[in-house]
Amino acid sequence: MEKLTNKEEEIMHILWKLEKAFVRDVLNEITDDKPHYNTLSTNIRNLEEKGFVAYQAYGKTHQYYPIITKEDYRKRFMNIAVHNYFNNSHKNVVSFFAKEDKISVDELKEIIELIEKNN
Repeated sequence: MEKLTNKEEEIMHILWKLEKAFVRDVLNEITDDKPHYNTLSTNIRNLEEKGFVAYQAYGKTHQYYPIITKEDYRKRFMNIAVHNYFNNSHKNVVSFFAKEDKISVDELKEIIELIEKNN
């Protein structure tokens, strides 16, 4: 699975939300830095070439839909982040968030309960 640009990720989040969309539908969802219609269309076609979306043709118009789930992409993204930034250690990930005060003791307890439940 190829890496996505920030703009491509933004488009994928919109497609995951809408499930199926024409280029105009995606354009309507973008609030900041609206690209030109043709630029957005090119970005979506790039996502198709990368294997992230497919389309249903209606004459010359295409309705796009994701073929990679958000969950599958999240798993891939997190695995890469854990590998590249945390020495492939999930403990280092949790420690990072604890040191940055991004996770509470109660949340850590919930995580421990989830781990115990799954083992």
